[in-house]
Amino acid sequence: MKPESFVLGGAGILLGLIAGWLIGSQQVARTPAPAPATAQAQAGGSPTTPAKPVLDQAEAKRLTDIADKDPANATPRTQLGNLYFDAERYDDAVKWYEKAVALDPTNPDVSTDLGVSYYYQNQPDKALAQFQRSLKIDPKHTKTMLNQGIVLAFAKQDLSAANKAWQRVVELAPDSPEGQAAKRALDAMKSAHPTLGGAGQAAAPGTD
Repeated sequence: MKPESFVLGGAGILLGLIAGWLIGSQQVARTPAPAPATAQAQAGGSPTTPAKPVLDQAEAKRLTDIADKDPANATPRTQLGNLYFDAERYDDAVKWYEKAVALDPTNPDVSTDLGVSYYYQNQPDKALAQFQRSLKIDPKHTKTMLNQGIVLAFAKQDLSAANKAWQRVVELAPDSPEGQAAKRALDAMKSAHPTLGGAGQAAAPGTD
């Protein structure tokens, strides 16, 4: 699933402003994966035709072997989820994140990564439900709230709820990357819908 699939009908929020914000929490501590709208370029690829990232097969096998030998260890399963996420193989990412969450249900980062992967599978309701689980673990997990707002806006066309999620991010961490991203989203929303405020009407569903 590509973020272009979620077009916010009549909202006036530019897709390019937000498309790169939907990132897994694991990316904070490791090399960032390519933004959803700008896939990683490969050797010989056209600069105007983004190429799909390639899975590191050797690393996948190494981590799978570790996971097989240690069935109670969530870490290699999380790392496999990260690896497949970065390769944009979201079905596999979901499989490994679900295993990691089952073993360590108290980790909000992995829970949120699972929710993001659901979104990329075109399952926004499952994504939102998973984000709620993340917030039960950590009610102040701003990356979860930022992603929650994106899914609410683009997948559900619920601008009022997205507005509230982003406002909460700004309240909690105004100077963080998530806080700055939320501010830009709120500014764009206010420009497109001056009367929205904190409890405006949701936009009409868009069309692809």
